[in-house]
Amino acid sequence: MRILVVEDDRDLNRQLVTACRDAGYAVDAAFDGEEGHFLGDTEPYDAVILDIGLPKMDGLSVLEAWRRDGRLVPVLLLTARDRWSDKVAGIDAGADDYVAKPFHMEEVLARLRALTRRAAGRASNEVEVGRVRLDVKAGRLTVDGNPIKLTSHEFRLMQYLMLHVDKVISRTELVEHLYDQDFDRDSNTIEVFVGRLRKKMGIDLIETVRGLGYRIASGK
Repeated sequence: MRILVVEDDRDLNRQLVTACRDAGYAVDAAFDGEEGHFLGDTEPYDAVILDIGLPKMDGLSVLEAWRRDGRLVPVLLLTARDRWSDKVAGIDAGADDYVAKPFHMEEVLARLRALTRRAAGRASNEVEVGRVRLDVKAGRLTVDGNPIKLTSHEFRLMQYLMLHVDKVISRTELVEHLYDQDFDRDSNTIEVFVGRLRKKMGIDLIETVRGLGYRIASGK
């Protein structure tokens, strides 16, 4: 899963990026509204953490512009604790949730998980397909109850496929959602990761759809 952090406070931006990467997300960062708006307009993020008080273009204007253009990416708004009006304005502008500063990083991560779950039509942090269970919160994959040790990229790939069960996902879409902007993207690495996952799990859960991509079928 790939997210965008738009926060002009560089220390807080760095903390958010570090926490999200440690939680298994691919993360891009922007430090003003114009940069954030451009990235959100041109890159396919699974969620955005967006501060209201941004230079060049404030967060509400960024959010309103995305919604006008039909961008449906889930947005978690960062607001000031004593400005209830900002929260109301943010929700009216199209925010999916908000958290007030100062906040605990665990709350931000929990709200991010909730946003990405809802976007995928899921109510739980756990996804189960046949003998395989994925726990998004714990960052754990098990087969028949046995934990499978995965790299961060392997887990992201498995998470994306399982959150979109029964849907054929192209290599291009996987690359766009698994890697941050600075990563040297090569769609051939997706085949490598799929091969490793199949070997580690010991079951043929990930189906190759010739010429289209990959799919995990709910009937497996």
